[in-house]
Amino acid sequence: MRPLAEDETKAVFEKLANYIGKNVVHLVDRQDDAHCFRLHKGRVYYVSEASMRLSISVARPNLLSLGTCLGKFSKSGKFKLHITSLDYLAQYAKYKVWVKPNGEMPFLYGNHVLKAHLGRITEDTPEHQGVVVYSMNDVPLGFGVTSKSTVDTRKLDPTAIVVFHQADVGEYLRDEDTLF
Repeated sequence: MRPLAEDETKAVFEKLANYIGKNVVHLVDRQDDAHCFRLHKGRVYYVSEASMRLSISVARPNLLSLGTCLGKFSKSGKFKLHITSLDYLAQYAKYKVWVKPNGEMPFLYGNHVLKAHLGRITEDTPEHQGVVVYSMNDVPLGFGVTSKSTVDTRKLDPTAIVVFHQADVGEYLRDEDTLF
């Protein structure tokens, strides 16, 4: 487990900023306990410094994970967020989308959010912006990227895609062997 390099840190913060904007500062500057980002086996973990210091006593080959896995780097060096980061994205999300009850299951099966399933959307959401997808009961279901801005969304037909699917909580069941 090692600290992130400068280019890795930049890639992680750019991806997080796409979803939570300037609230990235709240991940680093916490009031309760200092947290940091660590890289282990290509995965980026968000962990408290106290837990990180305790993990030093475990040999690297024996250490499976520590803290919350935010995502991983692909072989080409791109950073991809995992569904395990949803708690932090939902907490600090800048833009949000709520889906109707009839649109929850299709989204949880990995489909995009259609205009017919859209319940509400945050005002002034730009095109190609990262959003957190909620149920109408304010339960975070996953996250994705908008296909159109809020203004353009109002003009779409019911079968048009509003949010491109990135990750959803159904992945805990579908991809349980690869999330580790």
